[in-house]
Amino acid sequence: MSHAGLVVQRLPRLSKRSLLGASLLAVLCTTLPHHQAHAQGPRNFATLAMVAEPQTLDPMASTADLVGTIMQHVYETLYTFDAKWNVVPMLAEGMPKISADGKTYAITLRKGVALHNGRDLTADDVVASLQRWMDQSPRGKAVGKEIESLKAKGPLGVEIVLKAPYAPLLSQLALPSNGTAAMMAKESMASPLKDFVGTGPYKFKERRPDQFVLLSRFDKYSPRKEAASGYGGRREAVIEELRFVPVPNASTRVEGALAGQYDFADLLPVEALPRLEKASGKTLPIITPAFGFPLVVFNTKEGPLASQAVRQALQTAMGQGEMLAAGFGDTRFFTAEANHFPKSSPFYSAAGADQYNQRNATKAKDAAAKAGYKGEPIRVLTSRQYDFHYNMSLLMAEQLKRAGFKVDLNVVDWATLTQRRNDPRLWEIFITHSGLFPEPMLSPPQLGDGAPGWWDSPAKKASLSAFNTESDPAKRGALWGKVQQVVYDEVPYISVGKFNALSAKSPALDNYQPTNWPFFWNVKIK
Repeated sequence: MSHAGLVVQRLPRLSKRSLLGASLLAVLCTTLPHHQAHAQGPRNFATLAMVAEPQTLDPMASTADLVGTIMQHVYETLYTFDAKWNVVPMLAEGMPKISADGKTYAITLRKGVALHNGRDLTADDVVASLQRWMDQSPRGKAVGKEIESLKAKGPLGVEIVLKAPYAPLLSQLALPSNGTAAMMAKESMASPLKDFVGTGPYKFKERRPDQFVLLSRFDKYSPRKEAASGYGGRREAVIEELRFVPVPNASTRVEGALAGQYDFADLLPVEALPRLEKASGKTLPIITPAFGFPLVVFNTKEGPLASQAVRQALQTAMGQGEMLAAGFGDTRFFTAEANHFPKSSPFYSAAGADQYNQRNATKAKDAAAKAGYKGEPIRVLTSRQYDFHYNMSLLMAEQLKRAGFKVDLNVVDWATLTQRRNDPRLWEIFITHSGLFPEPMLSPPQLGDGAPGWWDSPAKKASLSAFNTESDPAKRGALWGKVQQVVYDEVPYISVGKFNALSAKSPALDNYQPTNWPFFWNVKIK
């Protein structure tokens, strides 16, 4: 699809509400403890504007990017990703020893890794953490079904035995967000989690709901010796305190960045780019390429969309190219294409391309009638925390209405959305996004088990089983096409396209590396 004729959206005139929000920034800053003015000398803290209030600080209990972004500074994983998205060890001493049949993983932990409560991490902590992850995280639950046994082998040894070879295991253990396999002190575990005791370069200090989450430097942190690379290698808490501030209004995040009141402002509307580029040194725009893909998730469990035929009719009505243009405006920020992975990926496939970007209202209306759709409301959950979610949902609602669907658009704050989407009685569609990663099983969570949408079918099981038990990367690439075809056929979700993300940072924030989940270890305040 060509977008040559698209007009780039301009930043809308600020509402009174937005202006009020911007004027309250200074007041907000004064609520943060130990606030220091720039003129008083070098700062020891960074103020980081996030898109919302996190609904939890338990990294296993939520698949929200926001939770992972904050808590990856507190909790670490056995493995992680380097700058080229290769799996590398973090809390593990090295890569695991894998048996010839691909079923047994022997993992040795690094010695002397300090927990935030003062003692060292042991294999018992790791086993308890992984068991909790498999009990509570949608991602962990999916992995748990693949595991025959999990046990400690001495104080620093862990053995994982699989029922059958499972190629994505290390990538699942490495992911720093979206229901993280975080290692935590055994004695801190509870539901809900109240004590946040990890091994990261920062420890939890304080949370004031709707005001801030404070993390402070962990002086006994045990870094790796390898050079920093992506999420891998040496981590150092150079900045003494990280202050994550919820700023749900996107215009307020923009104005705060332009005023130099934030050291970092996450996920800004793309139409703000021209203003950020002319900010006279108070802030610098950051474009994170190949950031992810917007996602339209369907409730396959109950309600009108439990019918596969109705979901197919909805897919027929949608024009993903139009939705991306509404969400991002500037073609520098999006690509409309049916393949879930780019041509550079071994998982590139054109499977299902004929079902992408159909935008056929007449065909969709006929298909819905044949499927037995009788005008039931299609409740769409969306939020203004991410401008592109909201703008895409407005256009999608119009596309569906043209096809004869009754649409009930429910605009809520992000915390409410992430809460409501766990209840199948409350929605039919919700709008979100996922990161674009080298391993397909890392996103979206609907490929696993139990994630909102609750997709489960024989075709899903068969295609994913073949894909995940194949260890040969070349053969796995070909098998992904069959999974992608099932997604297009059964429509548990729709991958709208690919997008680049816009954020901003202060010139004072030095050595920041743009990535999917922003991290602030190894970062300095000048």
